[in-house]
Amino acid sequence: MTFGLPHFLIDPIIFDALKEDINEEDFSTNSVVDEDATGSVDLLAKEEGILAGLPVFERAFLLLDQRTKVSFFKKDGDSVEKGDKIATISGPLRALLTGERVALNFLQRMCGIATYTRQMALALENTNTQIADTRKTTPNFRLFAKYAVRIGGGTNHRYNLSDGVMLKDNHIAAAGSIENAVRLARRYTSFMKKIEVEVENMDMVKEAVAAKADIIMLDNMSREDMKSAVDYIAGRALVELSGNVTLENIKDYGDLGADIISSGSLTHSAPILDLSMKGLRHDPK
Repeated sequence: MTFGLPHFLIDPIIFDALKEDINEEDFSTNSVVDEDATGSVDLLAKEEGILAGLPVFERAFLLLDQRTKVSFFKKDGDSVEKGDKIATISGPLRALLTGERVALNFLQRMCGIATYTRQMALALENTNTQIADTRKTTPNFRLFAKYAVRIGGGTNHRYNLSDGVMLKDNHIAAAGSIENAVRLARRYTSFMKKIEVEVENMDMVKEAVAAKADIIMLDNMSREDMKSAVDYIAGRALVELSGNVTLENIKDYGDLGADIISSGSLTHSAPILDLSMKGLRHDPK
């Protein structure tokens, strides 16, 4: 198991990344490292941030060679400073060198998302508003990205299109109105599925409330209109704010009384956390 998920879910993703990086064999490593050579190398932080994805990092090496061992000195959710030693990876040197880039690619990206999410969550401290991700994720990386958001202190929006009903502008246009879209969605789906409606002005807010939407997303509305909408909804639905929310402007929305602020930037714009594997040494023969 890795962060609560069975290996059969995560291994194919890691396998695909390894296959992308190893088309035939690792000629650089295999030309200079004996097949039976063993040793170790350290995983180091090159800047401060939040760790997420250490089990994925470890799994990348184990899929290459089960004899690999990773000894962690930190865990997911821990903060690190520049120069901190996070882990020591030991075992066959060919596996350590061949798996290095793939393992770091997963880990650096996940740590970057967790770090950015933590910064966003801290900006909403002392409010009742949660920061949430979106489906704007790198293809085939969503499982890891959404995990990293949770580690950073955020919450997850829909995982995929089967996770709930979200009626956006084109859905509403296809149905003819918010009222009809909500009515059709309730008739089609299980009572277990929440229905969210995306709105862009106060008229749409009023229509969504009248249709008894479970969640109302205020999309790209002005701060003044968002505040008016929150006051009008008055707890009759959960309120989500969305639209180009970033670390630079999130505080502008934190005092509006919404339940959720969603931001695609958590997963599509978070910079990686700079990490490296250094100090490789051979075991004595």
